[in-house]
Amino acid sequence: MSYLALARKWRPGTFEDLVGQAHVVKALVNSLESDRVHHAYLFSGTRGVGKTTIARILAKALNCEEGVRAEPCGKCSACVAIDEGRFVDLIEVDAASRTRVDDTRELLDNVQYAPTNGRFKVYLIDEVHMLSTHSFNALLKTLEEPPPHVKFLFATTDPQKLPITVLSRCLQFNLKRLPTAQIADRMSEIVAAEQLSAEPAAIQRLARAAAGSMRDALSLLDQGLVFGGNELTDQDAAEMLGSLDQRHIRELFGGLAAGDAAGLMAVIRTLDEMVPDYAAVLTDLAATLQQLAVVQLAGIDSLDPDTEFGEFEEFASSFSPELIQLFYEIAVAGRRDLYLAPDPRLGFEMCLLRMLAFAPGDAAVVPAAPTAGGVQAAKKPVNKPEAQSAAKPAAVPAQAAAQSAQQSPATGKQVSAADWPALINSLQLSGMAGQLAQNSALVKREPGHITLSVDDSNGHLLSDNLKNRLTKALSDYLGEELRVTIDVVVKKEAGDTVARREASQQQQALDDARLDINTDKNVRDMMELMDASVDEASIKPLN
Repeated sequence: MSYLALARKWRPGTFEDLVGQAHVVKALVNSLESDRVHHAYLFSGTRGVGKTTIARILAKALNCEEGVRAEPCGKCSACVAIDEGRFVDLIEVDAASRTRVDDTRELLDNVQYAPTNGRFKVYLIDEVHMLSTHSFNALLKTLEEPPPHVKFLFATTDPQKLPITVLSRCLQFNLKRLPTAQIADRMSEIVAAEQLSAEPAAIQRLARAAAGSMRDALSLLDQGLVFGGNELTDQDAAEMLGSLDQRHIRELFGGLAAGDAAGLMAVIRTLDEMVPDYAAVLTDLAATLQQLAVVQLAGIDSLDPDTEFGEFEEFASSFSPELIQLFYEIAVAGRRDLYLAPDPRLGFEMCLLRMLAFAPGDAAVVPAAPTAGGVQAAKKPVNKPEAQSAAKPAAVPAQAAAQSAQQSPATGKQVSAADWPALINSLQLSGMAGQLAQNSALVKREPGHITLSVDDSNGHLLSDNLKNRLTKALSDYLGEELRVTIDVVVKKEAGDTVARREASQQQQALDDARLDINTDKNVRDMMELMDASVDEASIKPLN
């Protein structure tokens, strides 16, 4: 006896057996029980989510010898014939292979005739969006006013390609992707019923790889059982899928967090021995970066329940939100352009090195200087403000010495309210942490402690992450461990900040530009000659 694939053997025969799609099942069951069955249904959704399965169950419910019912008996000649694909009054058509208008006309020639054996003649047209425009036109009249004994069931993966005239004549049901947990539970039931052996971790891996498709999941299960000799382990599943162990992804993130280019190259050499799909590795990196971004900005509870994130939680505090976004863009662009690289591994290496090279601030990797014996390994991350302050003293206004400068006992650097804006500019913080620094004013400087203030309009910047970044930058610049306190004050009580000083300079430049325009002799002559006026809102300073 020939082997029957699991996806076919375990295809649901009733609505009760169907996994997921409760919103569709509820509507169909209610319509059958209340005898309000429409003449045309459209089932849309990605592959393997149950479109044609639901259509066949509906065909059985309409033609069951025990009457139109929500749960067909499954035992009468009509139900058995539909299950075996030999029911003459269920006409199944693959629209992808019958796109010509002549095929559609030939199909509809027999619509007028009563069913041979069943109660209804059911036309099930799969991938209906593949029909030509002329075929749709030939179908429209029959679809609008079909004989009472005819029902149309359409299935498609791309409903946007259907003419609106067809869509308006159908009841539309959009089938959803199945959750990973639901797919895994169904696979476990089938493995137990088949008396096979499969590790739970392997089932979870295959369920994730199925990407919401139950048919794909059962096909992968079939393949995995063949691969493992009817005993599927997680290692076999990973090897079959060509996926990497999460440990390797973690090692890549560790190298990125440490700014260790040499360490990353060592990890890549280990990966290359496994002959991985580097595009898939970049996909895994991008997916993990997306999860890190969600955890940082929305909290770990906002992750999809199916997400396995535990091994990467510590990295949520290792990268700034801006850096996560940069790494994600590089990973996605690198995956897209991988085919342009001389070799996939070289393209993958350059993608990771690009992440290190373009990382701003204290995440940048600074390569070591060449030595007599060659080039040294890359150094650990160096903070840019620290490197700049080592090269030259921070710029301090001349009048700062005359004001109430407060001495830093550790380094001898002066910190006062007057030179605070210049100090902030030297930190070169980016993103929202830079905004916090730009809008902060120095209140008090004590050994090991700095008190700042921001006005209440910028209170939204006072997240723990942004305050920690500002504290670290100030500690690195001043050469001592600092505790930073930030008070929120009303706007009129806020001190001198970089943002306020820049706003004042911009307003002064605008006032000067308006004055120049209004006092210009040529402009005044034109105003008098043409009885015109100056639109001051259009005046912009040249700089």
